[in-house]
Amino acid sequence: MPKSFWKHRVLAAALSASMSMLVAGCGDDDDETPPPEQPAPTNNARLRVIHASPDAPAVDIYAAGQAAPLFSNVKYGDTTNYVTVPAGTYNVQIRPAGAPASSAPVYSTGPLTLSTNATVSALAAGLLGSSDNAQSFRVLPLAEGFGAPVDGRARVRIVHAGADAPTVALDVNDDGSSEVSSLERFQDTGAAGVDLPAGQSFQVGVRAGGNKVTAFTIPPLPSRGEVFVIATGQLSAKPSAANGFGLLAAGVGLVRQNPVVYALHGSPDAPPVDVFVGNSELVDDLSFGELSSPIQVPPGTYKLDVFAHAAGATRPSGNPAAADDTPALMAGERYLVVAAGFLSPASNDPADSTFELLAFADGFTPDADSLRLRVVHASPDAPVVDVSPLDGSGLVPANAAFNDVAYRQASAAAGVELPATQVTVGVAAAAASDRAPVARFAIDTSIFIGKGVFAVAAGALSPTHGENEASFRLVAVNTSTSPWSAVAIQPESH
Repeated sequence: MPKSFWKHRVLAAALSASMSMLVAGCGDDDDETPPPEQPAPTNNARLRVIHASPDAPAVDIYAAGQAAPLFSNVKYGDTTNYVTVPAGTYNVQIRPAGAPASSAPVYSTGPLTLSTNATVSALAAGLLGSSDNAQSFRVLPLAEGFGAPVDGRARVRIVHAGADAPTVALDVNDDGSSEVSSLERFQDTGAAGVDLPAGQSFQVGVRAGGNKVTAFTIPPLPSRGEVFVIATGQLSAKPSAANGFGLLAAGVGLVRQNPVVYALHGSPDAPPVDVFVGNSELVDDLSFGELSSPIQVPPGTYKLDVFAHAAGATRPSGNPAAADDTPALMAGERYLVVAAGFLSPASNDPADSTFELLAFADGFTPDADSLRLRVVHASPDAPVVDVSPLDGSGLVPANAAFNDVAYRQASAAAGVELPATQVTVGVAAAAASDRAPVARFAIDTSIFIGKGVFAVAAGALSPTHGENEASFRLVAVNTSTSPWSAVAIQPESH
């Protein structure tokens, strides 16, 4: 058979990508061996989906007119595998997971062109439940074109999809110098990506209007790897919430914000203090009952050294007045750290009442119509207590709202729901048979509606150091404000 026959067969294969496999396997009865064939060019594209819409449910994703989905049950934070589809123009439709293919889609992209040999990540972003064009749901088709990565670096394409976040700057190493100076919502750093460190974790600070907003600890990226990193979630939500602001590394997972710590001075006999980690001052001139500004640090455990306040931010020479380790601080969490106990216990103070740090994670689940209250026992000379609104006889009822709270301990992390009312709260020794309160507090809970509040019992119940020792009181720490705020509530006089 003439060789020209085979030449025409190869040419025909080049004109029809869908027949390439058949042509490659084609033979003939003639004994003449045809020349080696070259791989036929394709007319395909690759597509995957990244679900970064924090209020959207799990979804199925269809090409309009098709009975079977391209992707099924894609949940927030998921990155699908790539699928190969013929190049062309598609109307991509999104339906709740499990909905019939004949049902109305919740969103359609309209014409979406996938060019020959293109690789596209379709990013679902914005809020499905919003009608505000500035933050509403959309699909961003991101044609991939990463630049060549080099050893020791990764190529990273950063996309700003924070539904309520402003234009931001990104500061690699969180050192005050922004490598990406301005990134608007629903924009990205470009198809080529940017070089970032590989093989080791590093810090990224997020700034807006010149001020630091938050920071992240990025896990080690693969050397010469190509990664999408999407800022997603809502900045106004709690960092630990499912819709909290975070960085989604496609195919890797969600990176939560670095933990935030608020320090509360609750040591009855300690003067105003400065707190250091190594040579870095974290807290300056904090007095009894005061709450610090937010302190954001990478996840981990820290040794805190406490010194009597001195002017300047340089660590004093000599030993600290007290030192203690924090618990492991986790990404996405916020903590109240109370400096409690006596610096100089008296002979009649409890043996276990020396200075220490007590840490409590913010586990509140605020309700729109109520106050969520969590009691923290940080009074070093007070016994195990019950805390509750007083009954009609002015006593703490046996079925108190908070029972058997011991020094160093706190009530349930989610808080107890209390109604909006003017109420008198009593604190009684749990072992007391008469249920008479040792302290009474008038609290207007209506000012805390929809808020999670730590009620910290602080100070000395029976002061022994005279006027230099803070007396017993409640410090209400409101976690719904940013930053948190604190107010002291003094007991009623008997």
